[in-house]
Amino acid sequence: APGIEFCARNVLRIGVALLGLRITFAQVAALGWQPLVLVVLCVAITIAVSIVAARALGFEPLFGLLTGGATAICGASAALALAAALPAHPRKERATLFTVIGVSALSTFAMIAYPMVVKALALSPQAAGIFLGGTIHDVAQVVGAGYSLSPETGDAATLVKLLRVAMLLPVIVIATMITRARAAKAAAALAATGDATAPASRRPPLLPGFAVAFALLVVVNSTGVVPHAVQTLGSDVSRWFLVAAIAGIGMKAQLKELVTVGLKPVALMIGETVFLAGLVLLLMRWLG
Repeated sequence: APGIEFCARNVLRIGVALLGLRITFAQVAALGWQPLVLVVLCVAITIAVSIVAARALGFEPLFGLLTGGATAICGASAALALAAALPAHPRKERATLFTVIGVSALSTFAMIAYPMVVKALALSPQAAGIFLGGTIHDVAQVVGAGYSLSPETGDAATLVKLLRVAMLLPVIVIATMITRARAAKAAAALAATGDATAPASRRPPLLPGFAVAFALLVVVNSTGVVPHAVQTLGSDVSRWFLVAAIAGIGMKAQLKELVTVGLKPVALMIGETVFLAGLVLLLMRWLG
């Protein structure tokens, strides 16, 4: 049990931090301003719509933040990172496991289906890369879909996807601010009843340690001093650590609880995926 808990928490945070070795500022700058604006708008709008949709379906708004963040940013990695930053909840682990499974399945489906959409729409290699990188959830599936069409499409798709990964940091900050606000509200409620056991210092830091490490690794990686072998090693270690974290969360979750989630969460995640694809196509046309 202690080992499972260690994987579900500590190993998870290290894996998310090491994602910073995949991104450099030069990669972001090479894309130009249009993909940057597209990614920022897509992440913000998708998460906002997901929160509203989750509330309309009778879920906690934070469940919409979790699924919307996973859909809009980087799939399972984002789901795990956001879960680590969100406040504790009796059903958080089940929600996280469902989100990881759901977003991974939808990402695999998108890897197969979206290249056919690209062909049907007759998109240029650059536009196809922006579409695939802006819509498919996980990095590996983006790479697979992009390079299955052409090297130019694969390069553009990978860079746009890494830009989405970079959006993980500000979204984590927002999730942590929500956690701090809830902790402060709970502490104030306890203080009003005369309970002095919940001081404000119990609130989590505004920026979690793993988020700080993620940002620092992006900065260091952008200097060019990190050897390619170290970047590859860090990416591999990150992937394996996230796999271990998923396994830890899976061991802690009851499968019988997972299968009782019903159709609404499934419909929510499918709707988020379809919405993101439509939004990317719309913004691509609008931004030229």
